[in-house]
Amino acid sequence: MGDLDNNSQPENNLMHKIPVTVITGFLGSGKTTLIRHLLQNNQGRRIAVLVNEFGEIGIDGELLRDCQVCDDDDAENVTSNIVELTNGCLCCTVQEEFLPTMQELLKRREQIDCILIETSGLALPKPLIQAFRWPEIRTGATVDGVVAVVDCEAIASGNFVGDIDALMAQRQADDSLDHETPIEELFEDQLGCADMVLLTKVDRVDAETQQKVQTWLQQELRPSVKIVPCKGGEINPDVLLGFNAAVEDDLDSRPSHHDTEEEHEHDDDINSTFFIADRQFEPEDLVKKLKSLMESQEIYRIKGFVAVPNKSMRMVLQGVGDRIEYFYDRPWQPSELRQTKLVFIGRELDRDRIAAIIGN
Repeated sequence: MGDLDNNSQPENNLMHKIPVTVITGFLGSGKTTLIRHLLQNNQGRRIAVLVNEFGEIGIDGELLRDCQVCDDDDAENVTSNIVELTNGCLCCTVQEEFLPTMQELLKRREQIDCILIETSGLALPKPLIQAFRWPEIRTGATVDGVVAVVDCEAIASGNFVGDIDALMAQRQADDSLDHETPIEELFEDQLGCADMVLLTKVDRVDAETQQKVQTWLQQELRPSVKIVPCKGGEINPDVLLGFNAAVEDDLDSRPSHHDTEEEHEHDDDINSTFFIADRQFEPEDLVKKLKSLMESQEIYRIKGFVAVPNKSMRMVLQGVGDRIEYFYDRPWQPSELRQTKLVFIGRELDRDRIAAIIGN
C-alpha cells in the first residue's frame, strides 16, 4: 500500500467519516466499466471498491480484480475478499453479509480516502443506505452521494421503460398512473435516490434521441439532480466524488415506491442462476443459443466468461435486453480451468432448461 502523505495526520483522519459513493444503475448500464476507469484514474486517491453482487459467481468482482491496476502477487489475504492493488486502492466483494465487510474496511480506514459501492442492478438503494445508520457503521462512514448509471441506448430502444414518447404522453394524460411494472418501479427508485445521473452509451444514439432521453429522465429526478453524459465510463473523479450529501440523514427527501410498504414482495420471483461447463463455444453459436433463451424466458441480464476454441484469450460476454456483446479481456492463466461460466438474472429462471438449450 502507498504511504500516507508526509503532511497527513492519521490520528486526525480517524476523527472523520470515510465518504462513501453508492453507484446504482440498471442491468448492463456500465457500472463496472465506470468503476474500472475510476480505479485506473484515481488521481492519487486511495479508493476502496465494494461490489455488492447478485449471482452465485462473482463475475463483476472478478473483472475488477483483473483490471490492469491489479497485481495478484501484491494481494494480501485474498480469502477475506479484500484485495490490495498496486496503486493503493482496494477491491472487495460482498456475496453474503454487508456489515462484516464494511467493518473490515473500516479497520483499514487509515489506508482509505473514499469507498465506492457498486450495487446489484436489481438492488433497491434505500435499504443499503439505511445500513449507514447502524451504530457499527455510522461513526466511521457516511454516504457522500448516490450516482445512478443509466444506459441511454437501452432507454431509447424501450428495453426497460417502454416507448418513451408513449410513456411521457400517458403520464401527462393521467396523473393517477402510479402503478408500474416491478422493473420500472425499481428503476424509478434508483433515480429517486440519486444525487447525479450518469448517462452512458450516448455515443450509440443520435443527438435528438439523447436529448429526448434526458428530457424524460429529468422529469423523473428531483430538481437539483444533474444528468451528465458519459462515454465508456470515462469521467473525471471530481465529478462523481465529494457531494457531501450525508444521504443516510436525507432519505425523507428521496421518494420511493416502497417507503410506506411493510413488506416488499414484488421481487420475490426475480432470481439468478448460472451455467458452468468444461467445454468451449464458438461465439456465434453461443449467441444464437442465448438469443433463443431470451425469447423463451424472461432474462434481464447475462454476464460471464467463455472459453473459445483455439483462442488463448478469455472471452467476456454481456447480454442485456436483446443485445449480446463480447470481447477478449486477457489470456487464460496457466492455473485456470478453461471453463465457460455464465450468470443469468431474470424472472423465474429454470436452470435445467437453460443448461439443456446451451449444452445441446
